[in-house]
This record gives sequence, structure tokens and C-alpha cells, in this order.
Amino acid sequence: MWWALVVAAVVGYLIGSIQVGLLVGRAARGVDIRDYGSGATGATNVIRTAGAKAGIFVVFADITKGLVPVYLGFGLGHLAGVEGGDARAWIAAAGGFAAVSGHVWPLYAGFRGGKAVASGFGAALAMNPAAAAAVVPVAALVVGSVRIMSVMSITMAPLIAVVFIVLAALGVSPWAYAAWGAATATLIVWKHRSNIRRLLAGTEPKIGKGGERRADAATGLSDLGGRPGAA
Repeated sequence: MWWALVVAAVVGYLIGSIQVGLLVGRAARGVDIRDYGSGATGATNVIRTAGAKAGIFVVFADITKGLVPVYLGFGLGHLAGVEGGDARAWIAAAGGFAAVSGHVWPLYAGFRGGKAVASGFGAALAMNPAAAAAVVPVAALVVGSVRIMSVMSITMAPLIAVVFIVLAALGVSPWAYAAWGAATATLIVWKHRSNIRRLLAGTEPKIGKGGERRADAATGLSDLGGRPGAA
């Protein structure tokens, strides 16, 4: 089991490290999106800097980054001859959390990544499709009500964790998923600490807003007029 768990974690981290948002930003606007908006490489910042179509593409790509390592973990558990779904679940959970960690601290991008919301959802979807899908309407309601993506992110990650913990306590779902949910929610909320500060200050931008060049990026005005794609 241990070699399968290690392989799942390593491969999951390498997959999670693929920064699709960074690649899309460079391809669509010729910029490093980490120099704009929130500085993250996820879909929300891509929408701010490269537009909705690019952002939607990144959402699905990042969800896939979470899905694949979990399924890989299941396969490795089977290959290793691990008996019992609970034991295999720990291998899958290791792959899923490694993917989330890779997205946050990517090997290929100087350890400057995103906030792992979509990747985390992808992993949850692979672990328990029904439970993950059940929170989607809640997420849509939150976004539709406040039109601030960070509110949805810092709400839904803990909610998924709670759902997995409750299901584990009821004997419906493995405790490995509950542990994954708690660890992932903690990481996602921690990564949103600057968003939380802006929410408290009333300065958090709504969807599509806040794509200006960051003050801590290169000094001087952007050649694109302070925002990627600006005319």
C-alpha cells in the first residue's frame, strides 16, 4: 500500500502543478496573470484578466486536475492488491490532496499558483460525485446573490468538508475523504486570507472586476494600459 500511496501523492502533485491559468494568460494576452488581479492562477483571476471564455476553460481544466489523481489513486490501490475500499480511499485521498497542494505551490511555476478551489472540487467529485454535485446549487446561489467568487470559495470548501465528515460518521463514506476534506478546506480558506481581509473592508471586487496590474508586480505602467487586453 505504501508505495501506491507515495506514487499517487507524487504524481498528483506533478499534475496539480500544471498551471493551466498561467498558460492561458500567456497564450490569450501575453501576460503573467500572477501580476494582475489577485495574483492567483485560477479561473477567477483568468476571468478578470483574459475574459470569461478563458476562465471557463480553466475551470474545467483545473477540475480535471483534481479528478485524475484521485482515479489514479484508486487504480494504484487495485494494482498494489490493496484489499478494502477504505484502504484504497486513503491512496486516492493522498493523490487528491497532493493535486490541490501542487496547484497552490506548483513545481513548474516557482511555487506561485492558485487557491485550488476548482482542483479541490474535482477531487471531491471523484471521491463522491453525489455529495460534490449536491453543493453546486448552493455555490450557484451564493455567487448569484453576492457576485463575489471568493465568498463562494470560502463557503463551499468547508461545506464539502462537513458533508464528508458527516457521511463518514454515518458510515456512508470513508474517513479518508473526511480527512481530505478537512485538510483541503483549511488550505483553501488559508489561501483566501487576503480575500477575507478585503471582504471585511468592503473592497473585494465582484466577478470580472479587479483585474488591474498588481502594485507588487514590476514597477511602472503596463504596456497594455494597466490591464491585459485593454485597448
